[in-house]
Amino acid sequence: MIQLETKIENLALNIYDPKKDEIITKLTNEYEGKRLVLLFYPADFTFVCPTELKDLGKSYKEFKDQNAEVLVVSTDTVFSHKRRIETEMLLKEFEIPMVSDRTTELSKYFSIFNEKSGNAERGTFIISPDGVLKSIEIVTEPIGRSAHELLRKVQALEFVRSNPGHACPASRNIGLKTLKPSLNIAGHVGEELE
Repeated sequence: MIQLETKIENLALNIYDPKKDEIITKLTNEYEGKRLVLLFYPADFTFVCPTELKDLGKSYKEFKDQNAEVLVVSTDTVFSHKRRIETEMLLKEFEIPMVSDRTTELSKYFSIFNEKSGNAERGTFIISPDGVLKSIEIVTEPIGRSAHELLRKVQALEFVRSNPGHACPASRNIGLKTLKPSLNIAGHVGEELE
């Protein structure tokens, strides 16, 4: 399994772009210079997945404003992605590029391929602008994820990248007090945050 803080391989991506209504091919290294978020979901014609995609779609501009590109990924074909956008009311005006992992190469690379179902598990991976894996989140299939929390993680990763030596406490949004870990605050974190 790929580990945190390792550079990801240059992977090929077969993408349905719902905004342009076209199929494109890209490599992951084409996103260098931006934070890349890969959000894997089990399948197009399911029940929790469209709610996650709708939630993520509402925040897509905010991710772009953070110099991040979001790609959603499933083992469905690009043709299935197109049809899903056309038929699911929740996905009306959905603009996030949709990667087809029909070969399961990506799901296997990130160790979230479910051999029994042939689908990817619900996994989210955040990759730094220099191609290093910074965040892994995997949840069970019936549980949807929060775009708000994902955006907070992207913002926190950018903050600590721009402010070396600082850390973002749990549930803290950017603009609130952060921590600068040191021997002096060990055992006194609460006082430091007041």
